[in-house]
This record gives sequence, structure tokens and C-alpha cells, in this order.
Amino acid sequence: MIARALFACAFLALGFLPAAAQKAPAAPLDSVVEVPMAQLPVEARETIARIRKGGPHPYAKDGAVFGNREKHLPEQKRGYYKEYTVKTPGERTRGARRIVAGSGGELYYTDDHYSHFRRVRE
Repeated sequence: MIARALFACAFLALGFLPAAAQKAPAAPLDSVVEVPMAQLPVEARETIARIRKGGPHPYAKDGAVFGNREKHLPEQKRGYYKEYTVKTPGERTRGARRIVAGSGGELYYTDDHYSHFRRVRE
């Protein structure tokens, strides 16, 4: 039994996890790259247009405060960032794609539920 536990610990320590159990490492702040708006999916561009118009927003959580707990975006006071869902074709839930808008007008796109961001260049 102890040998099995030691084997399991070594297995995990060496990074041999099933693909489903592995999560991509979070991107550090200095690795946020820019993406031209034209290269975003059409659904992301539609979400940005709704943000610019002030709505209407189709998801109840659109406009909710994004806490930036993992510090992937520049640090700001709570409430500075708001999140908006980007529709994912074929997805029945909100999916993983979001636009995060800063109060200063900056926009960030994530397609992996906040693990990596790209700053939108207009």
C-alpha cells in the first residue's frame, strides 16, 4: 500500500497526468499578446459591438465584475474590469470565450476561460 502511494506521488511529481487532468499553466502578465480585432472570431467582434453600444447583452452575467484574481491583467481596483460572454457555436452553455473590458476602454479576449488573454488591438 505504501509502495502504491509512493508510486502515485512520483507519477504526479514527474508530470505524468492524463491529458484530461492537466490544465494549461496560466499566462504571466508580461506574456499577454495583442490580437487585431479583425482576427477575432465574428462572435467576439459582435460582443465588442454590443459592449460599445451599451447592450443589450444576451447573458445574465454579462457586465459582471471580473476579479482578475490570478493577476493575468494589469492590476486595478475591484470593479475596473467587466466580463462579457462570447457565444460559442454549438455550445449549450456560456462556454469558455469571454471579452473582459477595462474602464479605460481596453479589451481583452480569452478563449480558454481566463487562462490566457490577448489584448484586442483596434
